[in-house]
Amino acid sequence: MRAFVAVEIQDDAILDAIAKIQSDFKIKATPVNKKNMHFTLLFLGEITEETVSSVKKALATISFEKIKVGFTHVGAFPNPRTPRVIWIGVDDESSKQLVDLAVQVEKKLGPLGFKPDKPFKPHITIFRVKNRIDDISGIIEKFKKVDLGKYTMTELKLKQSVLTPSGPIYSDLQVVLAQ
Repeated sequence: MRAFVAVEIQDDAILDAIAKIQSDFKIKATPVNKKNMHFTLLFLGEITEETVSSVKKALATISFEKIKVGFTHVGAFPNPRTPRVIWIGVDDESSKQLVDLAVQVEKKLGPLGFKPDKPFKPHITIFRVKNRIDDISGIIEKFKKVDLGKYTMTELKLKQSVLTPSGPIYSDLQVVLAQ
């Protein structure tokens, strides 16, 4: 099964504010459904049921505090001139805390053979760009500074992802609560 470790956003006001930003972008790209918005701390890829059991045991040993996340800006990977992903970023303090949590996940799952393909940069993907689109620097500039509110994250999740023609379907395999 395809799996990843994530922190989800479960605040309707913030999700609605993100959906509003999505509607302000007039681009040919696939918007992420608001029920699927999350921070991917570590993508695991295709794993077996046996590996899921080992991952659950390792994640159960993680201890973390609640993280108050402020959603503050919009960006694009690799850049606004040739975007492949458009995302919402967070304030410096919550970024540091999310990075610390991702590092803890990496340390716990490293012995099982999992490692990130690139350093974790806290972001919520709001669009996936399949075909080349025009430079969106002007739109990104408009959202350089936004205040979408704060959300207190209290859960770390092991998620399953089933890919379908109408988009991914996520389900929880494990929930680890903050202390």
